[in-house]
Order: sequence, then structure tokens, then C-alpha cells
Amino acid sequence: MAPRFLRELVPRREKRAATGSVVVAVKSLTLVQWAQFWSGWFAWTCDAIDFFAVSLTVAPLALQFNKTVPNITTALTLTLLFRPVGAIIFGILSDRFGRKWPLICNLLLCCVFELGTGFVNTFPQFLGVRALFGIAMGGIWGLSSASALENLPVELRGIASGVLQEGYAVGYLIAAVINLTLVARHGWRVLFWTGAGISFFAAVLRVFVPESAFFLRAKEQERARGTNTSQKTKVFIKETKEMLKTHWLLCIYAVLLMTGFNFLSHGSQDLYPTYLETTKGFSTHDATVATIISNCGAVAGGAIAGSASQYIGRRLTIVIFVLLVGVFIPLWVLPSSFSALSAGAFCIQVGVQGAWGVIPIQLAEMSPPAFRATFPGVAYQLGNMVSAASAQIEATGAANLKTTIIKNGVPTPVADYATVQAIFIGVVAAFVVIVTIIGPENHGSHFENHKAAFEEGGGRDDAMADNVSQTSYHDVDEKGSA
Repeated sequence: MAPRFLRELVPRREKRAATGSVVVAVKSLTLVQWAQFWSGWFAWTCDAIDFFAVSLTVAPLALQFNKTVPNITTALTLTLLFRPVGAIIFGILSDRFGRKWPLICNLLLCCVFELGTGFVNTFPQFLGVRALFGIAMGGIWGLSSASALENLPVELRGIASGVLQEGYAVGYLIAAVINLTLVARHGWRVLFWTGAGISFFAAVLRVFVPESAFFLRAKEQERARGTNTSQKTKVFIKETKEMLKTHWLLCIYAVLLMTGFNFLSHGSQDLYPTYLETTKGFSTHDATVATIISNCGAVAGGAIAGSASQYIGRRLTIVIFVLLVGVFIPLWVLPSSFSALSAGAFCIQVGVQGAWGVIPIQLAEMSPPAFRATFPGVAYQLGNMVSAASAQIEATGAANLKTTIIKNGVPTPVADYATVQAIFIGVVAAFVVIVTIIGPENHGSHFENHKAAFEEGGGRDDAMADNVSQTSYHDVDEKGSA
């Protein structure tokens, strides 16, 4: 008999969403639910704009500070290394005090450090500000994901996960458009200033969106019991210890999974414009346009994969889309023409970000229910920390592996990013497939009905909140059909 993790790769029929149930669930959404989802999506989009501002301006930054490309990629590494600190700080604040105000503070800090990046004059200043920015950036994903998904019906969480995660691709797309227009005229600093303004706007919008219903319900019940802030904090600490004692192995698995996923995304995205300009001889304009095309593929892949995961399961969807990455690696690196390379980039990002589109809901359903901001956020950012050297690995490898291109009619030796990235992504894709297959899946979990982390017993998986109901639109649809 096949191992259990293979037998359960496709969820049981009763856990899959029926087409009619999805329609019913969409119609049931309130304006507040829509606002909570899109505010989380917008925050994650801001995160991507701010991060990829460095990736898109590697060449002008190297010129500004008189440094090599590997030196500039140190800023990307530092940002990724410090993100777990922010994930821990803001994740704990969110699971203890609510989603709204920690996310607002998080966005404002991103705004401040992004603004500061645009004013630095020396390379040490640049590295210092980007390291601090990493702390602020680290909290965004866990808070955005929890805010967006926990208020939606179970039947919509698959497609919502895909749309939410591709806020990252949309952010990259927006940054690329800004780079193509404003940066070309006014220099690299304007990209960081514009990103700061967008983050501030997202924080202002979040002020007007209500707190998550999950937290309002929990706080009301604790208020009725007469529990004060000090008591809730003590309970929170106790339940956190209980969760870690019970789920330490799950924590290790989640970090391994997110390490693979972060190597996959950063390895295929961070130095993609540099690869096209250096190894393929593209102009900055053409490299940016190709980047925009690749992110259109990312958006499409995330939405499709998120929807598919609601029917065929989270892990199987991830495996299928990661296998697509392997299939399209040759088209990504072998051609020399703009059209062929752009098509390869589009297809690669359909696979990479398609697999990523399932991650928000896979981690949310896998997580200890009361720690849906801390657990996914910290796992994600620890994976980021391990994969922080992706850009430096590729830049160093390419600098030591040369190829020859024709530049101005003359054969010219250049860094071979194509070969390095092909090997890198191929190995990582194989790792992700293996880790995904052997992992757990809790498809269709009603985690919104669980106790909050500051409620007594919240650290246990079976601690359901009082006076909650589990609305299943699958049942509603089947009754309507009958």
C-alpha cells in the first residue's frame, strides 16, 4: 500500500469545493469582507514594490556607489536576513492584539525606511537602511495573509490565496513600470520615494477597514469573562509554549518548505533583469519589458493554481506547477531573441508563482489555528533568511562562469547567468517537489472557528471557540440542487 502522504495527495470528495458552492460563497461576501481581503492584498503588493526596487536598479546603484553587482546584491541579502525579526515581532503582536493596528504600524515603518533609502549618499548608509527595512518588511506577509483569508468562506480560500499571493507579482509589475518611466527620467531614487508613498497610502486605507471578525469575537468573549490585558498576555505566553511543544516538528517542516520556495522565487526573479542585460545583451528598457511580461505570467499562474487547489488539493497543485518550471527552463535560458526569452519568462513564472499561489492557504491550514499570523509569517521569513544569498550565489557563480556574446559586432566574454540560473532553479524545483509531497495537508480547515491565542486553551488544535457556526456552502449548494 502507498504511504499515507501519497494516498491523501488528492483531498476526499467531501472536502472539495463544488462549483455552485463557490458562486454562492462569492454572493454571500459583505463589503467589509471584500475590504479586508483587498487591504491585505494591497499591503503585500506594497511589500513587493519596496523589495524589487533594488533588483530593478542594480546597475544604477552599482554606478552610484562605485560597487560591483555582487556588492549591490548584499543589500538584497541583508533585507532577507532581517525579515524573520519582523515576522516574529509583528506576528506576535497580531496574534495577541489583532490584525489591524500591527499591520498599519508595519506599513508606516516600510514607508519610513523606503523614503530613507532614497536619501542615502554612501554604500554603508544604503546597506544599513535596507537591513532596517528588512525588519519592517518581514511582518507584512503573515499579517496580510491572516487578514485576507480568515474572514472568507472556506470555499473561496483557494482562489483567494492565489490572488493574494500574486499581489507580490503585481508589486513587481508596478515597480517595473515605474522603473521604465519615472526612473528613466529622474534617476533611481524616485522609485524608492514612489514606493514609500504607496505604502503610506495603503496604511491610510487600512485605518478605515474594520478589525477581523475573528478577533472582535474573541475580545468580546474575554471582556464578558472579565479578563484583563495582563491576564490575556500571560495566557498568550502559556499557549505559545504549548503550541511550540506540540508542533516543533511541523515548524521545522514549514521552514524547509519555505526555504525551497524562497530559493525558487528569488532565484528566478531577483537578478532576472541583470541576466538579460549582461548575458543576453538586452537594453535596460527591453529587460524591464521582459520583466513585466514575466510578471503577467506570475499573476495568471497564481490565480489559476489557487483555484485549482480548491478542487485537486494544495500539494498536488504545487507539484504540478513546479514540474512546469522544470519543463520550461530551456525556453527560459537557451534563446537569444526578445520574443522567445519573454515567452520563457512568462511560462517559468506561471509555474513559480502558480505554486506560490497555493502557499498562503496551505500554510494557514497547516498552521496551529490560533497562530495564523506568527506561524506562517515566521516560517516564510526563516525560509527567506536561509535563501537570502540567492542573488549573491548567482552573481558570484556567473562572474566565474563566462560565455561569449556579440556586442557591437565584437565577440565579448560576459558573466553566464543563464547556465547558473538554469542549474540553480532545476535543483531547487526538485527539492520543492519532494518536500511538498511528503508534507501534511489540512484541506478545507475551518480555522476561523478556533480560539484566539490569548484565550485559555488556544494553543491546542481542538480548542474551538464558543458560539460559532461553520457555514458550508458546499452543503448549501447540494441542498439547493436536490
